[in-house]
Amino acid sequence: MNYLTKAILTSAAILTATSVMADSAKSLDHAEKATKNRQAVFTLLGSNMGPLGAMAKGRIALDAKVVEKNATRINQLSLMIADYTKTDTSGFNVKSDALAKIWQEPKAFTKRINALSKASAHLQMTAKTADESAIKKAIAGVGKTCGGCHDDYKAD
Repeated sequence: MNYLTKAILTSAAILTATSVMADSAKSLDHAEKATKNRQAVFTLLGSNMGPLGAMAKGRIALDAKVVEKNATRINQLSLMIADYTKTDTSGFNVKSDALAKIWQEPKAFTKRINALSKASAHLQMTAKTADESAIKKAIAGVGKTCGGCHDDYKAD
């Protein structure tokens, strides 16, 4: 079994183990804290995805080491999404772009998380090849998983 396969299987196992039924926030304070933590994970995901998108589009030079580092971070953060989206905050008036579908469709949302984990693990391995075309294709794969999730679970 190669490294990529092991990484994907490990990521999927961890996500499955941490994907539990949503807990409803117990108070507005609880909902606000859960929302803040959830948004922090997604902010970090975006800060690591931004340079990758710029490289894929040719706006900045492709740097395989930066791609590998950011892909590793994205993969690690993807493993946290289930934990930080577990608290259903949809019943509270908190400032958030998260749609209630996150908690209404937990299996579908978990599939999206797994897709990000798999795509980011693939990008980590592809970055090691220094094959610019393959790296750009793998970046696009990660971007597609992000965009698909945004389309279904994030308000415009």
